[in-house]
Amino acid sequence: MMQQDELVLERFALASERIAQIADRAEVPQPFAGYFQKTAAFILQIKELYGEISGGKTEAYSLQQWQQVNHALYEDILPEQYDTSYGNPAYAVDTLGEVHGRILSFLYTEIRSMIPAAFEEELADITSLCELFIEVYNCFEEEELPTYRRIQQIVYWHVSDYADMLVEKHVRRAVDPSLDFAVRIITESDLTDMRYLYRYGEYVSENELRTAAFLNSLPQEEIDRMASVYTEGYRIGFILGKKDLSKKKTVNIRYRLGFERMIRRAIENFAQMGLQPVIYRAAAHSVNRRQHERVGYYGAVPNPQFDYDHKGDSAIYLDKAFVERKLGVLRTAYETYKELAYVHAGPALVETFGENPFAPENKDAAYRLSEKQQHLSVELANETMQITNRYIKGEERSFTIIAFPVPEIGDNFEEIFRETVKINTLDYHLYQRIQQTIIDTLDTGVQVHILGKNGNHTDLTVQLPELKDPEKETLFENCVADVNIPVGEVFTSPRLSGTNGRLHVTEVYLNGLCYHNLDITFTDGMITDYTCTNFDTEEANRGYIRENVLFHHDTLPMGEFAIGTNTTAYMVAEKYQIADKLPILIAEKMGPHFAVGDTCYSWAEDTAVFNPDGKEIIARDNEVSLLRKTDVAKAYFGCHTDITIPYRELGLIEVITAEGARIPIIEDGRFVLPGCEELNSPLR
Repeated sequence: MMQQDELVLERFALASERIAQIADRAEVPQPFAGYFQKTAAFILQIKELYGEISGGKTEAYSLQQWQQVNHALYEDILPEQYDTSYGNPAYAVDTLGEVHGRILSFLYTEIRSMIPAAFEEELADITSLCELFIEVYNCFEEEELPTYRRIQQIVYWHVSDYADMLVEKHVRRAVDPSLDFAVRIITESDLTDMRYLYRYGEYVSENELRTAAFLNSLPQEEIDRMASVYTEGYRIGFILGKKDLSKKKTVNIRYRLGFERMIRRAIENFAQMGLQPVIYRAAAHSVNRRQHERVGYYGAVPNPQFDYDHKGDSAIYLDKAFVERKLGVLRTAYETYKELAYVHAGPALVETFGENPFAPENKDAAYRLSEKQQHLSVELANETMQITNRYIKGEERSFTIIAFPVPEIGDNFEEIFRETVKINTLDYHLYQRIQQTIIDTLDTGVQVHILGKNGNHTDLTVQLPELKDPEKETLFENCVADVNIPVGEVFTSPRLSGTNGRLHVTEVYLNGLCYHNLDITFTDGMITDYTCTNFDTEEANRGYIRENVLFHHDTLPMGEFAIGTNTTAYMVAEKYQIADKLPILIAEKMGPHFAVGDTCYSWAEDTAVFNPDGKEIIARDNEVSLLRKTDVAKAYFGCHTDITIPYRELGLIEVITAEGARIPIIEDGRFVLPGCEELNSPLR
């Protein structure tokens, strides 16, 4: 290990010397000289920061110094600078040309992953990126400009060669509690000293600062209450799923910076369950990212358009050979850490909401996967899920998820935060009783009919599975505050055959992206058509949905049908006009919702699940997920996206029995089923 460290130090020193020369004077033609000098200057900035961190000098930084450093690291991609940033593929192509602009924008973006590497003192990672930069630069020193193919091959082999290190590290971070960079910040810092937020290396905005300050203002009892709901939901999920938590030793905590005071208390609660925290940063390298999504802990998103512009960067290197190599590395990594993987209990997520809604701009200069690459991406995702499930078994793990607002939600942030705490702690038993009334009615039916109103054109019939023993079995899960906080839904896996019609929502936010007039057609439970009105052309609208809802699949099944019952959350959204800012976690409880993709029970369909009344929920499969018994690659899609119709757009939900009787549950956005009247109280 010592020899390896010395070799990395030697390589880093040589690379730094060369990069300093480039920053001082780039011996390449314009406009490329400007690009390489600016990028080299950024690398030297990282080098200096790495030296300050590793030498312990940043411990004495003042808050103002930290804020200056943080802004300097991210200023180039912030919205106000983005029009002239090489991270913007449109600017890069305009400045550097069609041949070189896009791929040099990728290189610039990949080099920005040096930021977290510097804070975590990952010198090997920094050094490999320095060497990639130099190798690409050297091509431009020759008499003729390099071809796109030449640069692409340099990038391809760099990514392929370093996949071993990057993927292995990504797997280890997901299961190994000894990698405790974030845990030490949470448990050892003075959380009243805002300097701690900058020690992560993530971008810090007013959201993170004000959230941390607000949590510091709360009494310990309130923090305990928030943490308890979160951790108890996790524990109860294992109990209801009849899974043995005592076999597990680690829990993955995911959160947004600013919530450390609550997370510190949650770590203590989990410790009482015998669980150590595994906390890892959202992936920075292209090879480990999934489009624009962030999985792990993270700070503010400096510029969502930047993330969106680079979600297809894997188009540079994604081919069959790379897929096979990455999967091979993944198998080896999980085998190496299999003992840690076997005792991992699953994720506990703290989501945030309230950020200004993001409507992306589609740029011709941004990379997009070809049709062949889209199929390879699906193949890679499916096989990755299978490998992960062999080591972190779906039938033995669980999860929980809870959400809170951030200050960007508006002047009423503190009021909305307190309202959210109330929503997250609503009367478990009241909702359990009312929802059981709804389930008892749904269990008498063979179909459910849903109609929209007020400009919503939904007309959809959902086919229910056959219930053979009503005394012991049920079709719908009574979802209260356990894995899916807050309370407020009953859900099932519908039968695909016979599920037909149109699902329409005038406006909805899915995975951080806005959709206007999202319109999806189902035939026997599978998506057969889709559109929206975000863009000027039908091709652009369909492409947007295919990429960000279907995730490049040709079709997806309806994996879930649910009726949300949390009218309190709905009225908070109406009162503060924040419906467009709520996360799907809360929004799905505010009307019926329909998930496209896998069922809620994916990878654990054979594990019996019971409602609080003791009945087994038998609707855990559909015709697609059953394919796992013959060809598991055809059974799962690696996505599950909930689409909710708000009460104001809901005309009717009625149960249709085998005899043709129709029993309304909701009419004109109000619950009309006897026994559910209390749900209408907030709506008044």
